[in-house]
Amino acid sequence: MENTSAKTLRGELREHDQSVERNLLAERVVALNQTTIQSGLLQQSELPGVSASAYTQIRHKLHRGLLDLLNPQAVSNATFEQIKSAVEDYVMSALEQESLPLSRHERGRLVEDLLYEVLGLGPLSPLMTDSTVSDILVNGPHNIFVERHGLLEMTDIHFHDDEHLMLTIERILSRVGRRVDESSPMADARLADGSRVNVVIPPLAFKGPSISIRRFMRNILDVNELVMGGALTQEAADFLKLAVRAQLNIIISGGTGSGKTTMLNCLSQYIDDGERIVTIEDTAELQLNQIHVVGLEARPANTEGKGSVTIRDLVKNSLRMRPDRIIVGEVRGAEALDMLQAMNTGHDGSLATLHSNSPRDTLARMETMMLMAELDLPQRVLREQIASAVNLIVHVNRYPNGARKVSNITEVIGIDNGVILTQDIFVTRREGDHMMMKATGIMPSVANILDERGIELDSNLFAT
Repeated sequence: MENTSAKTLRGELREHDQSVERNLLAERVVALNQTTIQSGLLQQSELPGVSASAYTQIRHKLHRGLLDLLNPQAVSNATFEQIKSAVEDYVMSALEQESLPLSRHERGRLVEDLLYEVLGLGPLSPLMTDSTVSDILVNGPHNIFVERHGLLEMTDIHFHDDEHLMLTIERILSRVGRRVDESSPMADARLADGSRVNVVIPPLAFKGPSISIRRFMRNILDVNELVMGGALTQEAADFLKLAVRAQLNIIISGGTGSGKTTMLNCLSQYIDDGERIVTIEDTAELQLNQIHVVGLEARPANTEGKGSVTIRDLVKNSLRMRPDRIIVGEVRGAEALDMLQAMNTGHDGSLATLHSNSPRDTLARMETMMLMAELDLPQRVLREQIASAVNLIVHVNRYPNGARKVSNITEVIGIDNGVILTQDIFVTRREGDHMMMKATGIMPSVANILDERGIELDSNLFAT
């Protein structure tokens, strides 16, 4: 009883402390104003006019002052309006006392920038609201690149120094209970909008802290938009639509940033609303419109190295959840064996993605990942599992001009003398200056499966 009472008391004190922090947030910043001004944090002699460098200097010094006195716990518990009002008062008071030559527009921008620093990702915040940016790559405080439409470009955005960049990294990781230091200089995290983040700091990143952000795109394309964009032909899209509805097992392969998840989202749109879907992801990215979807997400180990839940754990558990379809966001390890066994035991229509360079490489990688299960199965058994489970491989490529296209739609037709047999149904080849997809003229053998399931396959789709 004494332990329970003590825990209850500690909980009440914690709630009381948090309430006090929220209520006193504005007062803390007002006190910060006076402390900052009295300490001479801003010196007008350092600001010869309203240049970009002077503005950056002002912002950086005000940010340092906020960090010195603003309790992070208070910020996390306060409302946005409370924080915005407090920062506005702080900025106006400090600038008026120092008679800094900033216009109203510049002062408003300064308030927004400090809000980005306190609540968002600092200088990266504008990039996170830019719908054309798919990746943000930070190579130290002064070299920040973005990917737009498949091409990398350098931005004019930068952090003040390594310390400024590290503060942003710590803010990102603290929200998901992760941290980095010299003993653990790498970490993965997920932002509130679902974007994936990877961080590497010195001594591993010897040119300064590095951040890689894969944006979570809210507006997912559909297959019709991919056809209009030249990613595949209408005939190929129609074939894939029938393949999904016929519950064929499909693997979507490709390199990093080639559009595997986008293609998976597109194909999932053809799944019937009456089916129960279980999605399994390392980081939640899939956006399914069906009403009966159970989303599962892996969990990394905590700082003590405990509590991890792997993709393989989730795949095994999904078989007990009465799924009609299992969708694995990315296969990268021993879960390949469990996924293929699921495909072979009545869970037709499963979808998954994996990294590879070609359809043949996809089969080799699946075999390698199955070996990670350490069950000492002979190679022949592994290949038979793959050949009997997988019906189609949809391989996507990102080309040098930034275009993302389906390069191959390949059918797995069986196994002969230990070799998995495949045939291309659609391929993309260069014709002049353009990459064009065409049918190979081969009628896929899965036509028999579609016919058994009451779906007619038009042979004109495969005419050369």
